[in-house]
Amino acid sequence: MSAPRVVTIDGPGGAGKSTIARALAERLGVPHVDTGAIYRAATLAVLRAGADPADPAGCALVAAEARIDRAGGRTRLDGEDVEDVIRGAQVTGLVSQVSDHPPVRVALLDAQRVGLREHGGVVEGRDAGTAVAPDADLKVWLTASPEVRAARRAAQLGEESPEVRERLAADLARRDASDALRMRPAEDAMVVDTSDRGVHELVEQLWTAAQTGASR
Repeated sequence: MSAPRVVTIDGPGGAGKSTIARALAERLGVPHVDTGAIYRAATLAVLRAGADPADPAGCALVAAEARIDRAGGRTRLDGEDVEDVIRGAQVTGLVSQVSDHPPVRVALLDAQRVGLREHGGVVEGRDAGTAVAPDADLKVWLTASPEVRAARRAAQLGEESPEVRERLAADLARRDASDALRMRPAEDAMVVDTSDRGVHELVEQLWTAAQTGASR
């Protein structure tokens, strides 16, 4: 019996990681590992602990002690379903700051790797292919034009005015600048531009690549 497939999908915000990762995981019959949700749960833990989001060591200590897991597309923190809470404005406003701390990212590696060896998975994030699962069968880096990424984020929020798109584009640019200092595609990653391509087409391409990649 062959080992379960592990695929990593990284890239900047708005590139389509979540949508494509979920669909590809379903096609492959493996779990979808939403690392963004894990970082959001850790951020919520930091807030609840009263720790300073700007303090790397303090945030890492909270993250290391928190029990974070996902099941059925929901996120749990210390046994509590917090999926809806972590999508709120307070967590959204701080998750980038908390997740940028290198000690926090190290502290959450185990939470992101749970079950991969036994069940496989499609892991989405920004450093899944370089840090979380560097031995993945297939590594993918998704990208898209800044305009497309901002438009997608605006559509997700249900606010597609030019002002909102401009604000979101600025937010994405700031996050890109931060990520560029420590995150990059894995050397053996497949780089895919999603700007003008549909989800079905992209999933078919990655599914085919996973069949080949998983055999190495």
